[in-house]
Amino acid sequence: MSDAILATHGLSRRFGGLMAVNDVAIELETGRLHAVLGPNGAGKTTLINLLSGELPASGGSIRYKGADITRLSPDRRSRIGIGRSFQKTNIFLAFTAFENCRLAAQSRIPRPLHVASDAVAFAPVREAAQCALDAAGLAARADVVASALSHGEQRQLEIAMVLATAPEVLLLDEPLAGMGAEEAARMVELLKKITPDHALLLVEHDMDAVFAVADRITVMVNGQVLESGSPEQIRASPAVRQAYLGEDA
Repeated sequence: MSDAILATHGLSRRFGGLMAVNDVAIELETGRLHAVLGPNGAGKTTLINLLSGELPASGGSIRYKGADITRLSPDRRSRIGIGRSFQKTNIFLAFTAFENCRLAAQSRIPRPLHVASDAVAFAPVREAAQCALDAAGLAARADVVASALSHGEQRQLEIAMVLATAPEVLLLDEPLAGMGAEEAARMVELLKKITPDHALLLVEHDMDAVFAVADRITVMVNGQVLESGSPEQIRASPAVRQAYLGEDA
């Protein structure tokens, strides 16, 4: 029996005559980071959009904790425990880091009989926001306006906002994009820190980072899975070296 918390079977997405994702099977397990590699146009971001519900599937299925969620909307998937980040940082630049996380937490923590109360003073929301900042390494930057944070800190903040919604699955789309070496190293440490309590799917072009954090790697080419296995198996694969790394088999 699979230990996967999120699994796909035959997942496909067609855009006219183009199969952007074609018959993809992938499984995510709690406590493990599953990275997806591939050249531009391989279907990596489309895969994340299918898993998060941003795009409807043309075929196949997605199951979460054994239940079919293939037709669930993005907000429903978020509410049941699937969080995602985007290629382009998606934060509120005019708000502080804490306020960004508070708003994220507020969207998920029910407040029955508190309709007329001040959400800012609602303890569970504040605690969830602070815990998310702590987890993302931004506790000391809580009162800094997001626009004043560095690029790397803004990417950390976006992950903190996702964590504030208490997800069990994290779908991360190129969180290291545009980072220098020091910022990338901090993000790698953050990914290692949050993996034990979550199932992570990571789309990333930074090969060194991927091989430093991944428990399993799936390589996609032209919308299809070329190979899937441990980092060691992917490094040794002639097909991967030829199709993705540009080396001779």
